[in-house]
Amino acid sequence: MKTILVTGSNKGIGFEVVRQLARAGHRVILAARDAQKGEAAAALLAKDQIAVTLVVLDVADPVSIEQAAQRVKAEFGTLDVLINNAAVLLKEDQSLATGTAEVFHKTMRTNVFGPVAVTRAFLPLMPAGARVIMTSSGGGSMTDPVGGWSPVYCVSKSSLNASTRHLAFELSSRNVSVNAYCPGWVKTDMGGKSAPRNVEQGADTAVWLATADKTGTGKFYRDRQEIPW
Repeated sequence: MKTILVTGSNKGIGFEVVRQLARAGHRVILAARDAQKGEAAAALLAKDQIAVTLVVLDVADPVSIEQAAQRVKAEFGTLDVLINNAAVLLKEDQSLATGTAEVFHKTMRTNVFGPVAVTRAFLPLMPAGARVIMTSSGGGSMTDPVGGWSPVYCVSKSSLNASTRHLAFELSSRNVSVNAYCPGWVKTDMGGKSAPRNVEQGADTAVWLATADKTGTGKFYRDRQEIPW
């Protein structure tokens, strides 16, 4: 049984990741920026006899990150798996050339600086063999880029992929693996109703990366298969 924290997990893919991992018997921490929404998500799981621990965690707020890390340390002592799932895709994200600096800053703060800051904060709690998993996107691919679609979001995911590679290299000496995965285009508030994949499909690779015997480090996955960065 592992202790696993999932950021941005009160809905969407993160919620489904929490549901599957907790149902499998792991100690799962549902981390959400909004306490009320987190409580509602935990209550929904409780109706299915699934118990989780709620921790308030805003990945864009350094104070919130530190408080969350201290709470996990006090309640669990260690953290075996960190899944950096929280992200934003802003409706104003239409152009990298002419869009506002505010959209760029807010997106990067949540999608890149947030996961790195959360990883840094929880790293002292991670034993040898621990895992960090980044929820990325095909939009961040450098070999098969998606042109013309939410460019700031895509740039943020490219940056997250690069961060994954560097963290994997740096943390290999501590035997902490760092990988990223693409859930695909999933029916969520972010993905919209037209998306072809359901949340179960979107969550599958994250659950696999959290629990599989061997996954390597510094890799990018989709549907449990390694893909080019």
